[in-house]
Amino acid sequence: MILMGSPNFSITYRPVVRDQAISAVRVQRAAGDPCRGWLTADGWIVPVALGRGGILANKREGDGGTPKGTFHPRQLWWRADRHARPKTYLPVRPIRPDDAWCEDPNDRHYNQPMRLTRDQAGDRLTRDDHLYDFIVEIDHNSAPRIAGRGSAVFLHLARTNFSPTAGCVSMTHSAMLRLLRRLGRETRIVIG
Repeated sequence: MILMGSPNFSITYRPVVRDQAISAVRVQRAAGDPCRGWLTADGWIVPVALGRGGILANKREGDGGTPKGTFHPRQLWWRADRHARPKTYLPVRPIRPDDAWCEDPNDRHYNQPMRLTRDQAGDRLTRDDHLYDFIVEIDHNSAPRIAGRGSAVFLHLARTNFSPTAGCVSMTHSAMLRLLRRLGRETRIVIG
């Protein structure tokens, strides 16, 4: 850009570079406890709770294992009735009272979101506790979906005592919000 009245003077503008989604997140087991681990992302490390079965290469429905492998986040589900919309590069969807997840290997909707009526049973995403206030849906057992290979594997909030999950990776509220700010659909989630 040339300033008027100064024919030999120019200013170079540098674009403001905003944060970008990180390329990878790594989740590894902690030494001495298969149900605890560490999540490493962009130079920071946070403790996480893992499935009661530890990290398993051959995940099966109901085994309590956190699946070993490389996955990608699909979208963020969040409790809009409890929290402001978090900043993230992921698509965001508020959790409604009838939202649930199908964990029945015999159902054609296995490992997919579904809607339940008041009288139907199922794994509802609206919980009285705060574990599912933020859910990062990952692409575990999604393309193709194989009955019995595991369902509803998420990144979500941890219990205060970091007790084991049913197979998910859980973390503190502050760690989740920090991770969400840098998580995008191309981010690889490497577990194991």
